[in-house]
Amino acid sequence: MLTRRIGGVEVSAIGLGAMPMSLEGRPDRAQAIGTIRTALDKGVTLIDTADAYSADDSDFGHNEELIAEALKGVDGVVVATKGGHTRVPGGGWDVDGRPEYLKAACEASLRRLGVDAIDLYQFHRPDPKVPTAESVGALAELLDAGKIKLAGVSNFNPAQIREANDVLGGRLASVQNQFSPAFRSSEPELELCAELDIAFLPWSPLGGMSAAGQLGERFGAFAEVGREHGVSPQQVCLAWMLAKAPQVVPIPGSSRPASISDSADAVHLRLSEEELKRLDG
Repeated sequence: MLTRRIGGVEVSAIGLGAMPMSLEGRPDRAQAIGTIRTALDKGVTLIDTADAYSADDSDFGHNEELIAEALKGVDGVVVATKGGHTRVPGGGWDVDGRPEYLKAACEASLRRLGVDAIDLYQFHRPDPKVPTAESVGALAELLDAGKIKLAGVSNFNPAQIREANDVLGGRLASVQNQFSPAFRSSEPELELCAELDIAFLPWSPLGGMSAAGQLGERFGAFAEVGREHGVSPQQVCLAWMLAKAPQVVPIPGSSRPASISDSADAVHLRLSEEELKRLDG
């Protein structure tokens, strides 16, 4: 497994997005834990979660508890979690960026993960009711208090990224935004992260749970390049992202051992300049 860095910490170049293991329609616990352990066997040392990854508001924190169970007795894995997204009755989502909420959410995540300090804690989504500086200021306080080791943000635009890095005194470690062949509008954020040497973690890099399997059908160039190399279109997609910048660390979601195993092998695929141009097109 090749490695990259988040805030100076070495992690696998491909991470595991654990969200599909906790939403409605999730796999049974044995399959989920098997998926996480397969990821570890493939050399994955970054697992992405969030307190809001659950079927609904009744089992808030499900994903963090699942990961804590799977990682019991395992060292050397960076767990990135997030706070600021909430669940509401009926399976809906909301946001809460108040500093007092984020601090309380961090404490709850610490308990569920069973750790003294969270490896990477990210503000999940801007709250239009709360100034960005106030929300990110809570992350700065958590850093200073030793509750979290690294701070990041998610779903931020370039101006918000710059503001967050300023509030954190240059300590912004990561930006987690949606990016895939179907969703390329985060290119400016990716380029800014490369400029500032901040890790960029694309979420839903294969197009999301319902569309990942059809990536090659929807985007023929990825299927064509995959056939030429004898690999899946999904591997081509992740290799294409890795080639964008050294700061890119994709976190493909998975709920099956076979899918994360295939994704992890993308680090071994080398694409030519001509192939990258075809995929960019």
